[in-house]
Amino acid sequence: MSNSNQKELLWQSRFSQPFDQEALKFSSSVHVDGLLYREDIQGSIAHATMLAEEGIISTEEAGQIVDGLNAVEKELESGALVPVWEDEDIHTVIENRLKELIGAAAGKLHSGRSRNDQVATDTRLYLRRNIDRLTGLIGQMQSTLLDKAERYGTTIMFGYTHLQRAQPMSAGHYYMAWHSMFGRDAGRLADLRKRANISPLGAAAFAGSTLPLNTARSAELLGFDGVFSNSIDAVSDRDLVIEFISSCATIMMHLSRFSEDVILWSSAEFNYLGISDAFATGSSIMPQKKNADIAELVRGKTGRVYGNLMNILTIMKGLPLSYNRDMQEDKPPLFDTAETTAQSLSIFRRMIENTWLNEERLATLTADDLSLATEIAEYLVKKHIPFRDAHRITGKIVAYAIENGKSLPSISLDEYRTFSDAFDEGIYDDLKPDASVNSKKTAGSCSFRSVKEQIEKARSSK
Repeated sequence: MSNSNQKELLWQSRFSQPFDQEALKFSSSVHVDGLLYREDIQGSIAHATMLAEEGIISTEEAGQIVDGLNAVEKELESGALVPVWEDEDIHTVIENRLKELIGAAAGKLHSGRSRNDQVATDTRLYLRRNIDRLTGLIGQMQSTLLDKAERYGTTIMFGYTHLQRAQPMSAGHYYMAWHSMFGRDAGRLADLRKRANISPLGAAAFAGSTLPLNTARSAELLGFDGVFSNSIDAVSDRDLVIEFISSCATIMMHLSRFSEDVILWSSAEFNYLGISDAFATGSSIMPQKKNADIAELVRGKTGRVYGNLMNILTIMKGLPLSYNRDMQEDKPPLFDTAETTAQSLSIFRRMIENTWLNEERLATLTADDLSLATEIAEYLVKKHIPFRDAHRITGKIVAYAIENGKSLPSISLDEYRTFSDAFDEGIYDDLKPDASVNSKKTAGSCSFRSVKEQIEKARSSK
């Protein structure tokens, strides 16, 4: 491109030479921040409206600007206006096109505004929109988990510690555990939204403006809860981006852990869980294969979001106040995180919706497993034997069962009494999975009654 055809850059007025084209291509961000065009136009309309209300520009000029911005938005949405790297960033694209549409009035839009507070405003609007988007997806996930918990509230399965069978529990209790985790994720996003919903418009480059801007009005027009308290912080803060990505990293960590259970439990070795063919894949060489690929991909994408968090932390760690061009690089990790997390939540929920527990297999396994050993120890405690002694006695019984190939319910009373005289026929009442589960008395436990209460409380709070 010849210098005479170079597009006008918003900052170039004090320079005597055009910006080097290779340098411009290197610094151009329009291929990334183009995603912010809606937020940029939304912020610009609010700013123009406020400028007119304060008499800084005329009502007629504001009307031209607003109509022009709405036209530019339609062009960007339809694809009639396609940003190119020579435009540098989406703000330049919009303002240059606005000037083509309405002429000199477009130049008044930037009164009292810097790209610094403009970008900060766009980012907060984007964060707000995506916080709401993720919150909605988490709500859908929780609804699916409630349905699963209700469906399998009286199904007994193993609970695990150290990936070893530990104690029997209600399968509904398992699903409600995930419900609780995702509830905390939603809580973190709600807390972040309060901090994100503060307007930086009016901070200008970093020191504010000499023009009589009504920053409270701009904030009101954009639905913000308040206005910045410090103009330096308003344009240089990226804590919100860090916190958003961190919150998403926790969401992805939960999805990854859940994925691991799905992958294990759907394997032939476990065979606890079935997955619809619509959410599984096969092998290009082994016809018998059915792979939990969606869960594996979610587990893998967790690493992307973790990487994005380290990315933004590294970008920000050495920056002096206030704005620095390094901050342009906050957009790729932010956008990728928002999209990856949203897609992962959406597809994972649909997959979970299309899974089922193999109840017959679980019933067979839990009936004869050594996971009822804790019930023996607690049975002895109820007979006034100190827990440490009860634990030692039970450990010897488990060793005996393993050595003789017996399940705990199949050991005779005479055999039990060789370990302690405290045993009587009542021990067999405790050696039933449903009795074990329903004997739990503490709040939030795995009993059928407790799980039902958890579900009812969750549904009533929606």
